[in-house]
Amino acid sequence: MKKLALVLILLGAALVVWLLLARPPRPAPEAVPKSQTAQDAAAANAFSNASPAAQAAIENSFAGATTTPAISPIGTSIPVSAPAGPAFAPEITTMTPETVLENVRSAIRNYGQRFGGNPVGNNAEITRALGGENPGQVNYLSAEAGLRVNEKGEMIDAWGTPFFFHQLSGTVMEIHSAGPDKKMWTADDLVTQ
Repeated sequence: MKKLALVLILLGAALVVWLLLARPPRPAPEAVPKSQTAQDAAAANAFSNASPAAQAAIENSFAGATTTPAISPIGTSIPVSAPAGPAFAPEITTMTPETVLENVRSAIRNYGQRFGGNPVGNNAEITRALGGENPGQVNYLSAEAGLRVNEKGEMIDAWGTPFFFHQLSGTVMEIHSAGPDKKMWTADDLVTQ
């Protein structure tokens, strides 16, 4: 009888150990990608170290914008602005149209990495999402990157024409610029994904 009890105890212990080891691991809590954290910290650091003239230029780019406080990755409160009306004047850009288009693509990819999918909707809705109306209240629009918004709240290309966003999947978006003729779907259009 003692042997049977000993065997049952050993089998029970082996079963408990097996159940604990065979159990699938719990998914890790969703975290901000390290690259986004590093970008947020770099942006906060760059702004705090900028000259008063540079800070004034940045603040003037967001004149009339609403501001929502957020906590930066380095633990300090920083303003996160969402465009309200003509936040970026169309005539202020020295970047090539291709660079502006690449910067739009980067903003959308950064948003997608942080939130698990691209912003959706028409141009104005996507612009609002990139401008801070998102779960993390993170602003991906930057005047320094040539990302400009017209009076209708639409992100515009280097010629002042609204971009056309075509959602191909939850993580892939095609971005169209009308090009120098300012007409969509012509040979001079710039397109990227």
